[in-house]
Amino acid sequence: MSQLRYVVVEGPIGVGKSSLARRLSEYWGVRLLAENPASNPFLPRFYRNLASNGLSSQLSFLLQRATSAEQMLDGDLLASPLVSDFLFEKDALFASLNLDEDELALYKQLAQRLMPQHPAPDLVIYLQASEEVLLKRVAARAIEYEIHFPEVYLKRVHGAYNEFFHQYEAAPLLIVNTDHLNLVEGDEDFELLIRCISEMRGQRSYFNKSA
Repeated sequence: MSQLRYVVVEGPIGVGKSSLARRLSEYWGVRLLAENPASNPFLPRFYRNLASNGLSSQLSFLLQRATSAEQMLDGDLLASPLVSDFLFEKDALFASLNLDEDELALYKQLAQRLMPQHPAPDLVIYLQASEEVLLKRVAARAIEYEIHFPEVYLKRVHGAYNEFFHQYEAAPLLIVNTDHLNLVEGDEDFELLIRCISEMRGQRSYFNKSA
């Protein structure tokens, strides 16, 4: 991990960010900071009815991330290197995607009060995949609370992530197209990724393996 003390793996639903973050933390022998979507009681309801449950689901995630940010500020989380499977800025991304105008205004007021400042990562790894691949991966993992997952929502998330990272400049960014990669179980692909990370220079780099 060398000079990298805080690495974030991000990407849309189903792309494999949590699995890769876990593998990187094990490979480097560092701590893992992971989201816990299963602890959000509003998420299954949100997938069944996006319009009615967006705000409650969003605020539940906001509280989770605010707690993690507070732990970072206290120095406990960053006392040693870590890998995370979420970027703090994703909270505002999903809020803009899921909330109507009045709900978004309320969310922003609460986020301003609840979310403390947090350190920028030393590296963000953005995992991309086509919409078709994402849908297949969501179906394959068969998570109970995703049984009502709406395909049209995944397409909106996919587009929002692409737009967000097209403009992202807060930290060095490695963009990885995962359509033809197996970064969780494939040792060769994983080693290629590790090499890309170690050889990365500058603010933005790309890793794309053709079929």
